[in-house]
Amino acid sequence: MSTVPAKTTLRDELIKVLSADLEAAERAQATTRAGATHEEAKPENDKDTRALEQSYLARGQAMRVEELRAAVVQVKGMPIRAYDDAQTIALGALVTAEEEEKDGPPARRRFFLAPQGGGAKLAAGEVLVVTPKSPLGQALVGKKVGDACEVRLAGRTRELAITGLA
Repeated sequence: MSTVPAKTTLRDELIKVLSADLEAAERAQATTRAGATHEEAKPENDKDTRALEQSYLARGQAMRVEELRAAVVQVKGMPIRAYDDAQTIALGALVTAEEEEKDGPPARRRFFLAPQGGGAKLAAGEVLVVTPKSPLGQALVGKKVGDACEVRLAGRTRELAITGLA
């Protein structure tokens, strides 16, 4: 595994990912809203529901836009502090863990605990963003270096040994 950037760099990268998602959602919502109000979307008869369906879609997209705006704000305001091996995992932690593999040496994984953006891969795929609400985040929060945790993901139980905390 290569060297992972500083947590402030990871946070900035996550903000860029969320901001790009926000821009795409805003464009999609604007396009759908325009389609719902366009002259050609007017119903031709009482069974024509195109405009109604587009307005529902636009509303759902508007809600997603608001969620992403809030996510960007939360990540921007996320505290970045130094951790040492004696502290417990909390928001803003960069966790290194090892998972036993059936064949071969344990696989090293790195997780960045953030309030939003779960599933995003940062640092060229070296770091996975995990939220405290996710099953993996819940399993990690409160643990220390040297602890192990079990989490059931994708139908299988995974055991992770916490080997580092920054």
